[in-house]
Parts: sequence; structure tokens; C-alpha cells
Amino acid sequence: MTGEIAAVELTAAQQAVVDRIHEGTGGPLLVTGRAGTGKSTLLQHLVAGEKRNVAVCAPTGVAALNVGGQTIHSLFKLPIGLIGPTPLTQDRQLQRLLGAIEVLIVDEVSMVSADLLDAMDRSLRMARNRKEPFGGVPVVLFGDPWQLAPVPGGPEERAFYAQQYRSMWFFDAHVWEETDLEVAQLALIHRQQDDEFRALLTAVRHGHVTADMAARLNRAGARPLPADPPLTLASRNDTVSTINASALAALPGREATSLAEVEGEFTGRSFPADEALRLKEGAHVMMLRNDADGRWVNGSRGVVSRLRPGRLTVEIDGVGHDVEPVTWERHRYTYSPEKNELVREVVAEFRQLPVRLGWAVTIHKAQGSTFDAARIDLGRKAFSPGQTYVALSRLRTIDGLYLTRPLVPGDVFVDPHVERWVAERRAAKAAAGG
Repeated sequence: MTGEIAAVELTAAQQAVVDRIHEGTGGPLLVTGRAGTGKSTLLQHLVAGEKRNVAVCAPTGVAALNVGGQTIHSLFKLPIGLIGPTPLTQDRQLQRLLGAIEVLIVDEVSMVSADLLDAMDRSLRMARNRKEPFGGVPVVLFGDPWQLAPVPGGPEERAFYAQQYRSMWFFDAHVWEETDLEVAQLALIHRQQDDEFRALLTAVRHGHVTADMAARLNRAGARPLPADPPLTLASRNDTVSTINASALAALPGREATSLAEVEGEFTGRSFPADEALRLKEGAHVMMLRNDADGRWVNGSRGVVSRLRPGRLTVEIDGVGHDVEPVTWERHRYTYSPEKNELVREVVAEFRQLPVRLGWAVTIHKAQGSTFDAARIDLGRKAFSPGQTYVALSRLRTIDGLYLTRPLVPGDVFVDPHVERWVAERRAAKAAAGG
């Protein structure tokens, strides 16, 4: 992976972030930006080039797998659910581990609740016996609040946040009352090159879509589907399952099943691919990993042209490629007292063909992917802030947009707490003369 990362040229803004972190200057940093601005690339560069003890974590198992890290709850040994002022328990091993961290990276921070971030802060102070925020550990957060939001719990959890926080977003955690959060905004969009489409996506991102903009998107999305329909991005899991199962059943020929090999501490919800992958020749599939030889990237679509035990041939852009199983590793950090450093060890392995059925995928699972064309199905309405933006921003061009129904005003909305936070930051910067 290091070779692939080294081959990518960073933008000036990305390089500035890398230099700032490697030099160890400044306080906590949020690296943010629109979809397609290279946040994931920057994170990989940062980890590959950092000489200090780096711990990478994320709020979900799949997100942690994608960055070669560990879930927040697992790394910090935190209880699931609301934590609040509950006393934390730490054994000597955990204290040594947290005490050895020299840089903490949190990916998909928009999904991290304020309560969880405060618990991370409290854990680091406790383990390191230091009063500074995060126990003095340099913290780098990656994520875009305009895309993925934290998921609220039941009535009791909502009542807790109403009493204790301005919102459940990470930027409303109490730790920010003691330290400033610097923001590094990546602005150069790599995914879309067309200025008009970029402007439309910006309007959707901020919820400022005019009637003319909506009409332009709807005209583009209303074009007839081609004979070979593109991938469907749907808001609901059951919609995706129905589309894929129906399309697979409609194909002639015998169905084959590839069973994953699972070793170690894995849970079903953390699987990066299907445990039982059902395929037929002619099945549309989507690739789940970048190919080491550059033949495809995560999100590439193809058609299965040949099935053999343990392998298959997928035709992508008219070229057939043999695909073999790959291994995803789940990691855990431990502390080595002999070397006084963090050791990242493999605690589980999941081996499977790196494909999933590709007639449909959820908008959430398409996060981070890029498509030339997609049919977007928001159901009766978009049900979470930023959902429509995430779906539209997967596309390279507006010419690849197909809609199952016209967009309506209710499909484009943003969380008012995000708008409030951005406005407050702008006001504070203006007051400081920035």
C-alpha cells in the first residue's frame, strides 16, 4: 500500500496538513472537505509517513477496516451506548497502550457523537495522568459534517443530549470548551471536473438549491435508462436486496456460492463483503477493493463472464480480468514495553472474492466510491441530512445521473446544527480579523 500512496501527488493544501502534523505544531485538527477532495488519500499518506506512534480509529467496524485501524470502542475499551459521567475503568495494559499514543487519528468523525468524543478525551487524560485535553495527544479528525451524521438513539438518549449538549455532533463536545479545533478545508475536487456539476453539488450540499438548479438536475435525471441500466443507489437496504436478488434470479444458468473464510475476532456487522456470496455468469458486480495492479478501483463495475471454484473472471470496460479472493485484516493496537511503541497486530482475517452484486447498493455503502453513472432511488423521500448530496456526489458527471423520480425540496436539507456551527466559526474568525 505504501507504494501506491507514494505515487499520488498531494495538493498544496494536503501537503500543508501533512507538514503541520509531522512538525507537531498546533492543537486538535479537523480535516474536512467536500466529497472527492482527497480526505482518504491524505489520511493514508499521513499514516504511511508518520514516524511517531500513530493510532487510527473509526466509529464503525467497516470504517475501521477501510483505514486499517480499530474501532473507537475497542481501542479505548469503552461501553456501548451512552457513557456520560460514568466512571471509566482502565487496567494497566490499557493505560500503557493509551499512554504510548503520540498521534491519534479519527476517521469518519461526523458519525462520532459528542458523548463518545468526550469519553475519548476523558480516557486519554486518565490513562496519561495529564489534565490537558486528550491528555496532550495530538488529535487529527477526518470527516465531513455535510455527509454522514451521528445516529440518534432512543428517547432516553435524546433526552440526555437535550439536557447535556447543544447537539449530539462531535463539534458540540465539551472538550472544545477547553481547546480550539482548527479546521483544514480541502477545496480542490478531484472527482468532478465539470464546473456546472460542481456548482450544483455545492448547492445541494448546503441546501441552497434554486428552482432552476432543481430543474436542471431533474431534466438530466429523467433521461431514459440505457438497455444495460447503471447501478442503483438506494436509500433503503430492502430496496437494494430486492433489486439484486431479482436480477440474479432472472439470469439463466446455475448459481454458485463463494463462502468466506473467517478467522479470529470478527462480528457479522463488520464483514467487509458477503459471507456467502451468490453469483451467476452474467451477474453485475461492483469491486470492493483497489487492485494492486491497477486493473480496477473500489467501486468499479463489471459483469461476471466465467465462474470457477475459488475464482471468477469479471469483464470491466470490455476487458476480462481474473479475480481471486483477497484478505481483509482486522487490527488491534497493543503496547510493547520493550520497544516503548505501539504494535498493530492482526486479530482477525476475512477472505473472500472482492466483489458484491452490483445492480444496486445503499447510498451509505457507496460512501467513498466514484461512479460514471448511477440511478438514484431516494424512496418516498430522503430521510437523513446530506443523503441526497452523498448520492449525487458519487457521480463524475451530470450525464451519468438517472433518477427514479424527480427531486423535491424535501430531498435536500441539512442539519441546522451543522449550519449553526459553520456560522459560529465564520463569526469567530471575522471577529479575530481572520
